[in-house]
Amino acid sequence: MVDQEAKSNKETRRLEKRAAEEAERLAKEQERKRAYLAREQTIEEAQKEKEIKRSAKRAAEEIEQLAREKARREAYLAKEEVMAKAQEERRLKAKKQLPE
Repeated sequence: MVDQEAKSNKETRRLEKRAAEEAERLAKEQERKRAYLAREQTIEEAQKEKEIKRSAKRAAEEIEQLAREKARREAYLAKEEVMAKAQEERRLKAKKQLPE
């Protein structure tokens, strides 16, 4: 009977040890999951910040590009206007010089 009690106590200790190890394993697994999720969240937040910065930079560049295009068009139109006036002046001058 003593032998059976010793076996039973051994089995109980073995089961308790296994339960403790399982609880420890589960706790470690939960901690790993929390750390992984925290890392993923940090990465996601950093990506969102980068995307916001990229969007702001793109918007600023687009505004600058539009301003450059507008300035170029205005310069072109001003040049065309000067050329048209010069051509009109030449035409009028040539018309005055024609003998009647």
